[in-house]
Formats: sequence, structure tokens, C-alpha cells
Amino acid sequence: MNLRNKKILVTGADGFIGSHLTEELLRSGCNVRAFVLYNSFNSWGWLDEAPKSLQDNLEIFSGDIRDPHGVYEAVKGCDIVLHLAALVAIPYSYHSPDTYIDTNIKGTLNILQAARKLEVAKVVHTSTSEVYGTARFTPINEDHPLQGQSPYAATKIAADQMAMAFYNSFDTPVAIIRPFNTYGPRQSARAVIPTVITQIAGGQHKIKLGSTHPTRDFNYIKDTVKGFISVAEAAATVGKVINIGSNYEISIGELVELIAEVMQVRIEIQTEEERLRPEKSEVERLWADNTRAEKLLGWKPEYAGYEGLKRGLAETIKWFSQSGNLKKYRPEVYNL
Repeated sequence: MNLRNKKILVTGADGFIGSHLTEELLRSGCNVRAFVLYNSFNSWGWLDEAPKSLQDNLEIFSGDIRDPHGVYEAVKGCDIVLHLAALVAIPYSYHSPDTYIDTNIKGTLNILQAARKLEVAKVVHTSTSEVYGTARFTPINEDHPLQGQSPYAATKIAADQMAMAFYNSFDTPVAIIRPFNTYGPRQSARAVIPTVITQIAGGQHKIKLGSTHPTRDFNYIKDTVKGFISVAEAAATVGKVINIGSNYEISIGELVELIAEVMQVRIEIQTEEERLRPEKSEVERLWADNTRAEKLLGWKPEYAGYEGLKRGLAETIKWFSQSGNLKKYRPEVYNL
């Protein structure tokens, strides 16, 4: 499917991944409607930072993914929906699980209902590697069992299943993209890489973290965006779940040491109780099998392996270290 000939709705376009995806689509000449969360400041989130040349070609829809009527209006006239809008912070899901039900499950249902009624050509629904829970086998392929080890993960499992239910029940053309841990410029400090970088860039050498023994598969933002576009374009992805991951596993402790090496500082890691997940909720190991993405999409990560991760971290560190960007964060405060 040629995206340049289609009207594309991106939900969550004001967020970390959504803003990068929206900008890349615009750079490619696509016709994009960006769904951003309504606020009284008329802020477009990270899209406020987009070059004016891109903003001039962008249609903004301010609304709330939890509102079915607004969602219907946003989907109207669109050929493709890239659905990223979600609450994603795991610690906050312990605090306020109701909001995750409303946003992640009901918000996805609103998108699916509108897409079905308006006969949208394709919906790309965003999942997360957290739905797998601690790996039972590695690398993790798309047939791995799903385990809700946090309220966040449970709501994403439910949203994924709702998306597949619409495909199976109504032939709604749905594809599910399942990114592993995406990182890069603009990411919230609730995530480990920005947490470490902002603390170091802010002059701290005693770095406050949670658990450092779990492993993750980190995927640079440019690779994740390329994955979204590839899933949207490929007809073979309808009715499928596709992992987008680097197929490289590293522990949080090793990752932190690598960041310190790239930033050329010596650090000391301090574990803070409030940053630890409940024991049974901690996902101990994630490592992506990206065979299906390569087979169906021809997608391969450009930032793969140790060297790819190091290169992606260098680009991320460069962005966060710029004073204008760093001042948007509060490294001294734990971001729930």
C-alpha cells in the first residue's frame, strides 16, 4: 500500500514515538492528521518542536481517545489509522489502573468501532513487549504466551485481543505492531535511558535506579518508526502480530555502564525502593525474535547489536545534553 496516496490518522501523535512517526510521514510527503490530547494551552506536545515546514502541512485534531464521538470524527475521511495513543508508564498503572482501562482498552475499542463503521483500509494497533512478561523462552517470538504482570501490561493484552477480535469477527483490517523497548530523543524520563542520561547531564554521579539485573531488548526510535511504516505498507501484516526489536539483549546494569562510558563519566548506582516494581510484577527478561518482521516486511534494525545500541545511545545523549532539551526534564525528581 502506497501511504503517500492515503489520508493517515496518527493517534498519540503528541507523544514520544507518535511525534517521530508523524514527522517522518510528513517528510515522506504523506497526508497526516495528528490526533493530540486536548488541553487548554493548545499544545501539540512534541509536535510543537517540529520544523515549521512540517507543521504547515499537518492537520491537528485535538480530542481524547476515551471519547467515542470525538474518535469517530477524527477517523472520518482517513484511509489508515496508526493507533499509538495509550498510557504507558508501568509505575503509574499501579497507582491509577482505572485510567489504563479507559485509555488503553476503551480507547482502542473506540478506534476499532470507528474504523469498522467508516470502512478504514487498515488499522495498525500498537502493542508492547511487556505483554509477554518474563520470557519463558528466548528469543521471544509472536507465539510466546501473554502474561499480565502489571495493570499496564494487562490492559495492553486486552487491547491487543480486542483488535484481533475485530479482525476475526468483522474482517476489520487490523495489524498489530509489538515494539520492544524503544528509546531516543524526546522519551519520557519514566524510562531508564532518559533517567540515567538526565541525571548524569544534570551533574549527578550517584545514579538512582530500580532493579539493574533484568534484561531488555532496546530499539532505537528510527528503527521503530521504520517498523510502523513498514507494517502499514505491507498487505501481509493484516491479522498478524509483528515484533519490532533489535534481537539483542542487555541487562539494565550493563546498559547504565555503557551510557556512562559514552558520556565519559564515572558513576555509582544507588537502588531506591520506590523505583522497584513489586517482585512478581518485575519482567526479568525480554529479548525479541524479529524473524517475522524480516520475512513479512523486509525490516531489519539499523541500530542492531552492541555497536548499534552504542550508536543510538550517542545520538540520544547528544539530544538530551543540549540545554534547551535538558531543561524540559527534572532529573532530581522520580518520574512515576
